[in-house]
Amino acid sequence: MAKMTSREQRLRRHYRLRSRVAGTPERPRLNVFRSNQHIYAQIIDDTIGHTLVSASTMDSELREKLTKMKGVEQAQAVGKAVAERARQAGILKVVFDRGGYKYHGRVKALADGAREGGLEF
Repeated sequence: MAKMTSREQRLRRHYRLRSRVAGTPERPRLNVFRSNQHIYAQIIDDTIGHTLVSASTMDSELREKLTKMKGVEQAQAVGKAVAERARQAGILKVVFDRGGYKYHGRVKALADGAREGGLEF
């Protein structure tokens, strides 16, 4: 049997996690995706399959603020931004979906930023 790549291992963890975590209209799912350079966060209602709110390091309104920050600081700013947008949309409670990544570094910083911004999970 061939050894799985780190991407395949992450996807396997993600599928296992997604079998237990689902977003509802009352408590949507806060999904995290990270690449080598960027981090993305979406709040998703899985019953209808729609993204309700999103934020990332690629957003034009966040991009100017993030140029002088390191990765963990950028992730925390994205977490605060997604929390602010969620509050404007009337979302206060979410389920956190770490996407198969370890709860460490940028993923943890995004979660902490979202909590600081007012989201509860």
